[in-house]
Amino acid sequence: MSGPIIQVEDLRKKYGSSEAVRGISFQVHRGDFFGLLGPNGAGKTTIIGILAGWIEPTGGRVEILGMDLSSGTREAKKKMGLVPQGFAFYPTLTARENLSFFGKLYGLKGRYLEERVTHVLGIVSMEDRADQAAGTFSNGMKRRLNIAIGLLHEPTLLILDEPTNGVDLQSRNDILETIKRLNLDGVTILYTTHYIEEAEDLCNRVAILDLGKIIALDTPRGLTQSLGKGIIQIEFNEAMDEGLLRKMERIGSVLWMDEKKRRVHLETDQTASALSQLLQYKEERKALFKSLDMMEPSLKTVLIRLIGRSLRD
Repeated sequence: MSGPIIQVEDLRKKYGSSEAVRGISFQVHRGDFFGLLGPNGAGKTTIIGILAGWIEPTGGRVEILGMDLSSGTREAKKKMGLVPQGFAFYPTLTARENLSFFGKLYGLKGRYLEERVTHVLGIVSMEDRADQAAGTFSNGMKRRLNIAIGLLHEPTLLILDEPTNGVDLQSRNDILETIKRLNLDGVTILYTTHYIEEAEDLCNRVAILDLGKIIALDTPRGLTQSLGKGIIQIEFNEAMDEGLLRKMERIGSVLWMDEKKRRVHLETDQTASALSQLLQYKEERKALFKSLDMMEPSLKTVLIRLIGRSLRD
C-alpha cells in the first residue's frame, strides 16, 4: 500500500458548545513512531477515540490504511491494534485465558490462535506468568498484558495511549524496549505520553497539541533546533513583587509564572550570562531563593515555551 498509514484532515469534535478538537490535520507514514504530546485537555484522548472508531467526529476526514473511517471502520480495525491507558482485560482470567478470549474476538482460532498467544507472550516476556491470574500482576505486568492483547492479530498500526503510566522504572524500561523492537520490526506506532524524554528517545516525529489544535509538528531534533532555548526554573520563598518581576524580565523572557508568584520559568539564549546574574542575585538575597534549575534546549524546553509548562507540572 502506498500513501500514509493515517491521514487526518481538518478533524473536529464538539461536545455541546465545547470544541475538544479544532481543525487538526496530520499524517502518519509507514514505519513512523509518531508522538502526540500535550497537556490534559489538549485533545489527545479524543483523537485516539476517533481513530479507534469509538467517537464520532463532528467534522473532517480520517483515513486508516487508505480506508475512509466513516465507511470502513470494521476493515480498518482489522489492521489496527489499540493499547488503551486503562487496563483492558479480565482480572480473574489468566494472561493466557485473556489472550485466547480476545484472540477469538479478533476472529483467530485453532492452532493459529495458540501460536499467536505463545508468540505475543514471548514478545512481552510473560511466558513464566502465562497461567497466573491477571488481577495479581503488578502494574508493569498489566501494562505488558495490555500490549500483548493489542498485538494478537498482527496489526500494521499500533496505537499506544500512555503505556508506561504508573509503572516502576524497570518495568518502564522493559516496556520501552519492547515497543522499540516492534517499531524496528515494521509496526507503525502512534504514541501518547506525559514523559517527554520517552518521546524524545522513541519518536521520529512529534505533534504538540494544546486546546484542541496542533501548535507544532516536526522531528524532536527539528523542534529543538527551531524553537528550543535554555530555560531557567526558579522558585522563591516569597511572592515576587513588581521590582523583582522587572529584574527577572531583564534577565530573560518570562514564559510562565504561578498564581502565587513564587515560581517562574525564564527563557534565554544567553544562558551563561543569565545564570551568572541570577547566582549573583542569589548570593545577595540568600533567603529569597528556594531553588534554581537550568535546562538546556530540548524537547522539554520546547513544550514549556509553547504551552507555558512541562506536561507533568
